[in-house]
Amino acid sequence: MSVKVQTNTLQVPTEGMADVVDLTPQVATLLQRSGLSGGTVTVFVPGSTAGVTTIEFESGVIGDLKKAIERLVPHAMHYDHDARWGDGNGFSHVRASLMGPSLTIPFSAGKLLLGTWQQIVLVDFDNRPRDRDVIVQIQGA
Repeated sequence: MSVKVQTNTLQVPTEGMADVVDLTPQVATLLQRSGLSGGTVTVFVPGSTAGVTTIEFESGVIGDLKKAIERLVPHAMHYDHDARWGDGNGFSHVRASLMGPSLTIPFSAGKLLLGTWQQIVLVDFDNRPRDRDVIVQIQGA
């Protein structure tokens, strides 16, 4: 049995400031189109001001996540990055580094092995709207 690898790019518009976007439907569609039965899907956001994770994509939890992120890494404080570059997004770099840029999800029988209330999300921490590329790489047989 040979392993196949398919690499896809999603274009995802975001609002910034901890905007949370559900990627699950697009990732599931790519997996279905791949024709692969079992393996892993890696979701990766290039750049240093966004992250990828899983969460229950529900307004209460999303609000709780945004508040927790603000408590952990407040946007309105001094960041040396801002002093050097003047772009005001030092907080977004720190937030993204804590979350991480990628996630790997197993799949079997052509379906993502996510929990019932678990979705794949992109969190854009930058201080402005962006058009993000998200790489989805599917490996399997």
